[in-house]
Amino acid sequence: MLLMLVTLLCSVSTARACLQCDRKIRLLHEDFALSAPTVDDQIELKKICDHAYQTYRETSRERKGVIDPTTLYRAKTEYQSEFDRFLKTKHTGSVTFEAIMIMEKGRKILEKHLDTFMQDGLCPNKCGLLRRRIMDCFSCRYKIYICPSPSGQQDCGEYPVQAEEGGQALLNCFHPWHRLLLGRPEYHYSWAPGVPETQKLNESDFSTLIVTEDSTVVLNQLHVNEQGTYRCSLQSRNGTIFYRVTFLLTVAPSPEQDQRPVVTLPPPPHRDTYSPFQSTKGLLVPVIAVVTTLSLAASVGLTVVLG
Repeated sequence: MLLMLVTLLCSVSTARACLQCDRKIRLLHEDFALSAPTVDDQIELKKICDHAYQTYRETSRERKGVIDPTTLYRAKTEYQSEFDRFLKTKHTGSVTFEAIMIMEKGRKILEKHLDTFMQDGLCPNKCGLLRRRIMDCFSCRYKIYICPSPSGQQDCGEYPVQAEEGGQALLNCFHPWHRLLLGRPEYHYSWAPGVPETQKLNESDFSTLIVTEDSTVVLNQLHVNEQGTYRCSLQSRNGTIFYRVTFLLTVAPSPEQDQRPVVTLPPPPHRDTYSPFQSTKGLLVPVIAVVTTLSLAASVGLTVVLG
């Protein structure tokens, strides 16, 4: 009966400490308490558990008392590995002293992971509104945590984009912290035609291009008249804006095709009676005379020889 009471007290205490929000960790502590050789040792272990859980709560409270599932998993896995190694090691000293040491190691593991989470993981949004789910370290229940925009607004800047006519432009609206948002927010792309930054635009100047769960849009076969101010807005289904960014797209006209040079023939000689066949006609007469003379000479020669 006393063993059951010690186990129950340890289990109740663990429900309020951040590291012990995991069932496997609670079972580790329960088994450890039951393994004590004497009832007195079990009572001492119960006191050590109570003190350790109090230090865990204080460590969590100093760091806003919240944790996300990823950080809790990392802390739990590391602590479980250390605890398994502790159980497999042969101890020659006092069991209570060894218990204090392993519980303190658990507090340091929790502290290390919470420090990292507070610095980089709790509110990673440098601009924009983040509404996420985290675990309360005292109730061990999930709750909604809101990280307001550090800049105080959801508009997160303008980015110039340049392209050539006939080419393409990539508009990427994604930030890694978008994955942490509750629900299934969508990316709303809209645009206002015209040369960017040449006129003041109103909300009515923008027309919707596409609403999608994909953060990236590719514009292909661009024309000059497609340049303008493009806007991406990440919104919830009820219209809450979490993040918005503007792309200033400029489309340069394609260079004109090079024209082939026209080949100009040289002018003919300055003679009115010029004909391309004149020189050939003038050469035919002497050629015929030579051929005729040679034929006569050959005939005379043959007559003398045969005669």
